[in-house]
Amino acid sequence: MNKKAVKLIIASIVLVAVIAAGAFVYSRISGDINGTSGGEAKEYTLVIEPQDFEYEVAKKLSNNGIVIDDSVWTMWMDKHYPDFTYLNGEYYLNSNMSYEEIAQKLQNPDISHQIVKIAVPEGYNVFDIAETLEENNICTAEDFYAAVSKTDGYDYEWLADFPQNRENIGFILEGFLFPATYDIGMNTPAEEVVDMMLAAFDERLSQDMLDYCAANDMTLYEFITLASVVQEEALTPSSAQNIASVLVNRLESGTKLQCDVTYFYAKQLLDHGFPRETYDSYYTYRCPALPSGPITNSGMEVINAVINHPDTDYVFFFSDLNGDFHFAETGAEFERLKQQHPWK
Repeated sequence: MNKKAVKLIIASIVLVAVIAAGAFVYSRISGDINGTSGGEAKEYTLVIEPQDFEYEVAKKLSNNGIVIDDSVWTMWMDKHYPDFTYLNGEYYLNSNMSYEEIAQKLQNPDISHQIVKIAVPEGYNVFDIAETLEENNICTAEDFYAAVSKTDGYDYEWLADFPQNRENIGFILEGFLFPATYDIGMNTPAEEVVDMMLAAFDERLSQDMLDYCAANDMTLYEFITLASVVQEEALTPSSAQNIASVLVNRLESGTKLQCDVTYFYAKQLLDHGFPRETYDSYYTYRCPALPSGPITNSGMEVINAVINHPDTDYVFFFSDLNGDFHFAETGAEFERLKQQHPWK
């Protein structure tokens, strides 16, 4: 056999091999696209996070055996769904699904992590926040209550100074769930939501707050408790400073705070299943000084109002029917002001 014939045979063999390999690859890719590859199905839960885009999703699918190759998936999607939007969430997939089935699935997450904008205004307490989160499918109210009833699992230095005796404390993290607007994914674990709010407080924990605590022999927990009562009593930021002055003067003189707003929070705790002793420890007509813990979550305006409250001799205050506040140094002056300004 001459050399020319040998070369021709070799070329023919190579051509056949290339065609066979191409047919094999085409068959595998076609089977993968159509979901007809056969074999035991591999199951995989795809989690699409906010930072994941087309490239990251394709890599997750190929790395976990759902598609044969990320570039094949990407090209198929570019052709059939050029404007596809990947939604945050969890998707239950298997390797026997066709690309069309996967694409349809990726439009309907088994567990949605769609981002929701959640507003937590100043003056929202644990009950208000829990209701808002549940209404927006973030987490259940009960899971949130459990997450704010502990300090374990949260990594902030100031938590170490929280009261060790928590027998009569309702929700230990009340007051430290900073009021703000948050972008939170649906079905986020309650602990992650709480950590997000604690982080927002931590970012705003200022030296002024710590200096005020040191100068007035208060713990941070006591300071935030005081601020929470001012937050609930003050109808406007402008009234908060004088209200803070009244409450500080009462604390220093050993007089009960006697703030009606603490009754409403204590009643919520009682209705939620806390014992009468907890109710009594929050209701400032019964407890000797500050309530056992914060009764709401204060904004920075009120917190700064407490820090910068004026030095007065006021020990009484009330708001009239127009929402204006009046302050008095004596009981007699207090009664006279109530006669002058109808308040009920």
